[in-house]
Amino acid sequence: MKNTIKLLSNENAPDYLLTKYIAPTDPVGRWAQYNEAFREINENPFLAELPEELTPFAAEGRVVSKSTYSAMKSDAVLAAAEGKKAIILTGVTAECSVLATMMDAIDMGYEVVYLYDCIARQSAEVDANVRGLAELYAPIHTTVMSSDEYLAAIRRTAPAAF
Repeated sequence: MKNTIKLLSNENAPDYLLTKYIAPTDPVGRWAQYNEAFREINENPFLAELPEELTPFAAEGRVVSKSTYSAMKSDAVLAAAEGKKAIILTGVTAECSVLATMMDAIDMGYEVVYLYDCIARQSAEVDANVRGLAELYAPIHTTVMSSDEYLAAIRRTAPAAF
């Protein structure tokens, strides 16, 4: 979280959107089973909110709700990404939303900048597996780096380069 806040607070950082999962009222296919299995979590209003540390960054138009793992299924995310070269990826959780968003962004032709120290995961093993997948697609589809490496890179180049 501290690295994500450092990134969002940086004057050179590019535009951003925050996403949060909201269970659909009429889930389709496997999402029906998923939402049933995690009903207690999905129905807890506290768990549907952004963490308190992110609320200063949740200005109007900066928070998008989604009902699938991939943020790239959201019209608002697609509109914000239009014309951009890359998707800077942070988030929760590596093996679900982050991985699905990464794969969809790659399929849509975006470079993905995978900021490994801004991504939450279930365990160190899961982290290593998902990061390994991101590294597998480098350097053509992905760039895997820390938030400090990313911030150093955008200080050296115009923010529009990422």
